[in-house]
Parts: sequence; C-alpha cells; structure tokens
Amino acid sequence: MAAVSANRLELLQIADAVAREKTIDRGIVIAAMEDAIAKAARARYGSETDIHAEIHPKTGQLQLTRHMLVVEHVENAANQISLTDAQRANPGAQIGDTIADTLPPLEYGRIAAQSAKQVIVQKVREAERDRQYQEFKDRIGDIVNGVVKRVEYGSVIVDLGRGEAIVRRDEMLPREVFRNGDRIRAYIFDVRRETRGPQIFLSRTHPQFMAKLFAQEVPEIYDGIVEIKAVARDPGSRAKIGVVSRDSSVDPVGACVGMRGSRVQAVVNELQGEKIDIIPWSPDIATFVVNALAPAEVSKVVIDEDRERIEVVVPDTNNQLSLAIGRRGQNVRLASQLTGWDIDILTESEESERRQADFENSTRVFMEALNVDEVVGQLLASEGFTSVEELALVDMRELASIEGFDEDTASELQSRAREYLEQLEAELEAKRKELGVNDDLKSVPGVTLKMMVKFGENDIKSVEDLAGCATDDLVGWTERKDGTGEPVKHAGVLDANEMSRADAEALIMQARVKAGWITEEELAKEAEQDEEQDSSSGAAA
Repeated sequence: MAAVSANRLELLQIADAVAREKTIDRGIVIAAMEDAIAKAARARYGSETDIHAEIHPKTGQLQLTRHMLVVEHVENAANQISLTDAQRANPGAQIGDTIADTLPPLEYGRIAAQSAKQVIVQKVREAERDRQYQEFKDRIGDIVNGVVKRVEYGSVIVDLGRGEAIVRRDEMLPREVFRNGDRIRAYIFDVRRETRGPQIFLSRTHPQFMAKLFAQEVPEIYDGIVEIKAVARDPGSRAKIGVVSRDSSVDPVGACVGMRGSRVQAVVNELQGEKIDIIPWSPDIATFVVNALAPAEVSKVVIDEDRERIEVVVPDTNNQLSLAIGRRGQNVRLASQLTGWDIDILTESEESERRQADFENSTRVFMEALNVDEVVGQLLASEGFTSVEELALVDMRELASIEGFDEDTASELQSRAREYLEQLEAELEAKRKELGVNDDLKSVPGVTLKMMVKFGENDIKSVEDLAGCATDDLVGWTERKDGTGEPVKHAGVLDANEMSRADAEALIMQARVKAGWITEEELAKEAEQDEEQDSSSGAAA
C-alpha cells in the first residue's frame, strides 16, 4: 500500500491528492493515514497494544509511539506499566498517567499494507459522506440540475457533480422517461443521513417544484413583489397556483403569465405540458374558493368555519356543475387542496330541494318532540331553529317576539323542550348503562351521553378504549378508488356532521391524558410544536 510504504514527502502528496479529488479536508486524510498505520503496527506488536501514529503535516515525518497506563498492579502488560518501572523512565510519573514510548520504524508486509489501505478508504469515504450531507442538508427546497447516471427499477440516479441523488418513480411525472446522460431539473425535498451515505431525494411532482420554477421565470416573485401563497398539483395533468401582489400597481396573475404567456409557458414546458391555472389569492376564504373554482360560475357560498368546510352553489344552466367538478373531480379536488378547505358543490335546484327537506325535517322534529301542530312547527323552522336544544337554550324574549307567539306560548314551548331533553337524556343514560359503558368516560372533556351510546355500540367502553382510537375511527376517512380517482367515504363511529377531525383528535388526546398515557404538560408542548410546524409550513408555502 503506497500510503504506508511511501517516503515522507510522498505521504503528504498522496494526502493532498486524495483531499482534492474527494473535496474533503486534508487533515481528515492525514488522520485516516495515521489510523491506518497504527492499525498495521498493532498487527506487528499485538492487537491490545495502544499504538499511536503521527504524521507531521508539514514535513511528513512519521512517528510511532506506544502508550502505557501507569497502574499499581499490572494486569495487562501490553498496555499497562507499574509505577516503579514508569518512574525509571520518568521520575515524575504518577498512577493514572500515560507513558509514551517511541517505537522504531516498521517494514509493512503485503497483508498489513492491504489492511491499512482499507482503513484509509473507509475513513475517506465516511468523510466524503459527511461533507456531502453537510453541503446538501441546507439546500432542501432548492432546484438542482444534474445528469442521469443510471436508471434502477424505474427510479433515476442523478449525478449532481458533488453528490448523487435519487428521483423515485412516484416523484416523476407520468409517462416521463429518462435515459443515461439526460439533463434533469428537480426539487430537493429531503436529505437524510443513512448508513450507506447521505440520501438526497429529488422530486418533479412536489408542489413547491412548480413554485420554484415560477420564481426562476418571474422576476417579481424572485424580488418578493409577487408572492405564491398556495400550490396544488395533479402532476403531469393540471395545477392551480394562488398568487398575491404586495404592490397594488403589479397584477400578480399578469406577472406570472408574462408577455404572450411566455413565462407560464416556460414552466409548462418543463412540466411536460401540465396545464396551470393562475388564481388571484384572497384573505377572504369565500372569494378565494370562488376564484379557485374558475372557470365555473358560483351563485352562493356557505361557510362552516368550525369544520373548515364550504358549500358552493352553482347555477343549473350552462353545465356549470360539470365545470365546477371537472373531469373525474379534478377541478374541485385541486381547489380544495389549494384552499385547504373541504368543498361541497350543489346546483341551485339541489340546494332548494335540500333546504325544503331540512325545513320539513325540522318541522316534524318540533311537532313530535313538543307535541305541537304543523303550523307552530313550521313557524319555528322558518325562524331558523334546527333542533330542540336550540329552542331550550334561546332567550325567551326572542321566542316571544315571533309573530303569533306571546310570552306564555314561549314559556310553554321552552318548558316542553326541556322536558323532552330530560326524557331523552334519561333514555340515553339507561342505554349507556345497558351497553356497559363505564362512568369514567363522562370525565373526558367533550364527551356527551349521545356519544357514549355510540361508543358502546362500537365496543368503546372505557377511557382506555377511547385513548386507543385513531381520528379515522371516530369521524371516518376518505380514500380514492384505484384507477378512477373517485373518492370513497368510510363512516366512523360518530356522524360526519357531529364532530370535526380536529375536535376528534383533541377528544382522543384528552382521553389519553385521563388514562395517564401522557401528561397535560406533554399535551401542551405537543400543541405548541404543531403550531410552530403549521406556521413554518405556511411560511414555506
């Protein structure tokens, strides 16, 4: 092995050459050589011997020393020395000191040289990996250009010059094919330190890849005059991007489109013809949703802020429903991703029918629960009351102000409403006991008797059972069918209208606190971390 048998100057020349080739610090290469030489020397003097090699960084002078620990009673002569023997060499030696003996230069055989070479190669490789990780870990979120080195099982290995990266099959655009030697542009979305070296993961489907491409093409975005607030993509097919201008004199959509569409066309070409809708962003969610659903016209929006759900009503004419939904639901799906809200789309006639059905249902509920005739039931429903609970809790003066009612009528209605709710509660309590649901579930904040009955019917009978649930168990989940992309809804324990996902998650966490799985402090800390992540991801978007 040249590094071991070489003369002094050659050692330094080899160290310089390796450091330049691998772009690592020269000192790391010299340290690797020292370790290698020390290992080879231990093969000659014994594996337990504590041998150190030192190469002078300027002269290349090699010095081998054996370190011995000063002890009272020697147990291992290979690396220990008695106090008496140590004081012969050094009168000031004390127990616990280390005595260093200089060893004569060694002639290394083929096996020792081969072993030393492996040590140097390993150390240099580790240093190279560390350098690569340190260099790329701060570049997450950048676009890089590289050359396709090879293709493995559909994934593309990219040579970035100072490192290797991978674009997995699912991070490439559909029907996109790369061959060895092709140029490729992609987005760094993750850098991980792994045993076989740092893994740099690239993506061409990530929403931020499109945002960064626009930043490269549109000077106003690069300068911060126009800001990209949100991006939603169906890679290779269609995308929506929400933009806003900090300068009232700059049109954000026009800036992104460019003269005769030149800027947006450059991005479209890079993304293999992916159609891009550029949408003006608005802090008013209703306005933003209406913009996001373009080219469909919108008649009315109804917002449910608690559940982050928005109902959009479109005209019956000109095929507006099909336009709003889009092919295979693509338009509404992208609008939902862009705004972060669930969007339900109805035609005006469907909304009218549903409103009539809700009115009739509310009328029937009041007639049965309060034992009143249809006229009174309709009056209450037309005033916007939807449940007996609302009626029981409303201010009596508000009830008495309804045309045709007086204070006596209002008092009687509220009295009947409370009696009905008490009777309902007694029935639910009996049902809960019959199902064997533990009393301690009542102590979890947010749990109602109605919920406890539903829990019992689904074999959730204790605080521990509720603590072990996932959010999907309570409120259900939606998945898309393979091939069609159509959403399929799976029901949870509770009705979809009964609780939002955020509330369900909070309920489960409270149950875990009650069960002693986590503490209130840990829960508060977790909530703080979630808020920080949300704010940082919002800033990144």
